[in-house]
Amino acid sequence: MHLRRTRRTRLAVTAALTGAVLALSACSGGSSSEGQGPAGGSEPTTITVFNGSTGTIAENWNPHSPTLLRPARGILYEPLFYYNITAPAGTEPEPILGTDWSWNEDGTELTITTREGVTWSDGEPFTAADVAFSLNLPNEHPELNASGFDGTAEATSDNTVVVRFPETSFVQEASVLGDNPILPEHVWSELDPVTTINPDPVVTGPYTVAEFSPQSYVLAANPNYWGGAPAVDRVRYIALAGADAASAALLAGDVDWMSSFFPGLQQLMASNPELSWVNSPAFSTTFHTCANADLGCTGPQTDVAVRQAIYHGIDRTQLNQLAFADLGAMPSPALLMPERDADWIADDIELAPANADVARARSILEGAGWTMGGDGIYTRDGQRLTLNVQVVSGYSDFISAIEAMTQQLREVGIELTSSQLSYNEWAANETNGTFQLSMDSIGPGPSTDPYFVYARKYATSTTAPVGQSASSNNQVRYSNPVVDQEAIEAAAQMDDDAVKAEQYAIIQREIARDMSYIPIIIGSTLTEFNNSRVTGWPTQDDLYAFPASWKSWDNGIVLKNLQPAGQ
Repeated sequence: MHLRRTRRTRLAVTAALTGAVLALSACSGGSSSEGQGPAGGSEPTTITVFNGSTGTIAENWNPHSPTLLRPARGILYEPLFYYNITAPAGTEPEPILGTDWSWNEDGTELTITTREGVTWSDGEPFTAADVAFSLNLPNEHPELNASGFDGTAEATSDNTVVVRFPETSFVQEASVLGDNPILPEHVWSELDPVTTINPDPVVTGPYTVAEFSPQSYVLAANPNYWGGAPAVDRVRYIALAGADAASAALLAGDVDWMSSFFPGLQQLMASNPELSWVNSPAFSTTFHTCANADLGCTGPQTDVAVRQAIYHGIDRTQLNQLAFADLGAMPSPALLMPERDADWIADDIELAPANADVARARSILEGAGWTMGGDGIYTRDGQRLTLNVQVVSGYSDFISAIEAMTQQLREVGIELTSSQLSYNEWAANETNGTFQLSMDSIGPGPSTDPYFVYARKYATSTTAPVGQSASSNNQVRYSNPVVDQEAIEAAAQMDDDAVKAEQYAIIQREIARDMSYIPIIIGSTLTEFNNSRVTGWPTQDDLYAFPASWKSWDNGIVLKNLQPAGQ
């Protein structure tokens, strides 16, 4: 029995997001095999996945690293419970390495029952001690503490863990249970969890690493998986040049799973009966800005007036038509999903404007001392209002949006340039603060409670000076004592949604003014499947997991659901 679960009827349980950074782009794989696997006496069933990798693939199986390979979270390493962000409010999470949990009455102790009969891929038994070790890592290594976790975990038996908090902490439930990779203590106690790339992962998940090269890697079904060996024997991940190459590979039958936008999607898919697709919007596409000069950020974007001018100078209706196939929606400066999270958004926080307001954008800049130059670009103190935005090479929808915004913002008096980078270089720049603007996206946290978005993206404790790693997700270097003390910390100690909403309204007013993340659009995550080799993919009517090929935690749920075609 789960004590106090009735309090969570408003919370749609969801999976975590480190790395949501790929919301509108995706990747795909190359070759496939036929047959029904060794059990049927024929060739192994193999599928190919493109999950966003462009260029050279750098090996990194550390599930805490900002440059991890996505299968590390959900396919190799597992959480205690799986939270589906597409599920209706009140849906219970799916047991994975945990089987039960309960709170004490004042919310200071969380007791977790762990699954019995699980072994690590090296044959060692999985125990509650591994769970306690994994949950305690964020306290021992603050760089890993993306959620503000302040508990201490103790294994009180082979299958029981008690997490103790200094104050009421019901709000941390979904983060503890659904957003922590459980690691083998006998291996990771000898590793630096911040810097290791973990080249020989020892895991509990449904797959293990079989092959790796800078162009592709292969995962093999774990024959000793506690849930039974998955039906798909091998999963091959490949790097491609970008969305155009991915769509060509999909249409040629060389990729089985990818999440990518490409023009004419509906018509192309309709003419290929073996292909299917789903649309699952859940991410705010944003300009991340290195906003805090006090922490070492440099450039015009450190001026809040510049960030506000960009916000008002974007024509989102035009962007939606030109770059996102008219499938997007207007975002909220509260950085929440306007429809799903309407009850959490303060009444005085309006949606981002659908059309550009050039006059307002210019007025904001001029009020901050910027002067229009002879070439139509503002200047101040000898500094020209020129900004560079970084984007991952091959993300065609993002790149198209930047091209459109370059023209839109020139009407305001802002010059926008862009740099197309490899994913690893782009991610490293965000983590270290060596960027001005970065085209990125923000997804929901491990529950629909806004605490997880705000604690990750805005808390001072989750950032660092430029040049140091801010891998805990506050990569814009935001720091505001009102948000920290009067809102995030206060909300973390509350079990009353109405009172928490008052604290979140404080946050929303502060961040809507400061605009360290500039909301561009609610992006549609389009995911495509080939049904000729395997079946069981998510559908629009059955989103048993968030379907994107790059989505942490969900990716393992999808692979476990697949069956060879014809079975």
